[in-house]
Amino acid sequence: MLRPATEQDVATIRVWRNHPKVRAASIWTAHITPDGHRAWWDRVQTDPAKRVLIFEFHGSPAGVVTINDLDPAAGSAEWGFFLDVDGLTARGELLPAWMDLEREAIDYAFDELGVDRVGGRTLASNRPVLDLHRRFGFHVVPERGYTTDIDGVDTDVVWTEMGKEDRRGRRA
Repeated sequence: MLRPATEQDVATIRVWRNHPKVRAASIWTAHITPDGHRAWWDRVQTDPAKRVLIFEFHGSPAGVVTINDLDPAAGSAEWGFFLDVDGLTARGELLPAWMDLEREAIDYAFDELGVDRVGGRTLASNRPVLDLHRRFGFHVVPERGYTTDIDGVDTDVVWTEMGKEDRRGRRA
């Protein structure tokens, strides 16, 4: 289940986002400070192009889905996600939660937001996430990929995207 994040979720979101495995798979790898996190939270609360959602798995908060650059006129949005790595790993639920989050985020983008396409950025080295996206019907858009400096290293970033037609094929 996805639900809007609330003030009560803010500290937990920061803990999950600062997990070393989450940071290592992110374009922004710096440790997020309480002040920096508060400033981000305050910004996303007033930005109509953004959503922060809590993913619940078996009735417990287990991850975050972010929607950025929501553009209803263009029918598009960018998404991202991260999970409660430690909690889900301890329960032996990381992989099933990961798959459920992807499914629910896709449904949210198309059914709740009404977009025609949703896409996101993934480090080219993050094969597990790229494979998961492919499994769900995302495809790589080469012209949207780029190279960026991450911690002093040129790093390739891949853009994957799913359109309504890709989803229909997946759900048929």
